[in-house]
Amino acid sequence: MPKLAGINHLDAVRALEKVGFRIARQGKHIVMTDGNRVITIPRHNPVNAITMGNIVRDVGLTNEEFRNLL
Repeated sequence: MPKLAGINHLDAVRALEKVGFRIARQGKHIVMTDGNRVITIPRHNPVNAITMGNIVRDVGLTNEEFRNLL
């Protein structure tokens, strides 16, 4: 599975908003929810590839589906 390196945290937020997530709160991390699941995105640029891969997996998308949303 190819890695998701070099993703800006704001690009990740925009992509997740396209699949129904919304921002619940912000601070050092951005917390997003779709009503059932809660995910946390760190405010790092770029977001670590392993961290981004885990977030995408938790959302229920493949890396390819996520890349198409960017």
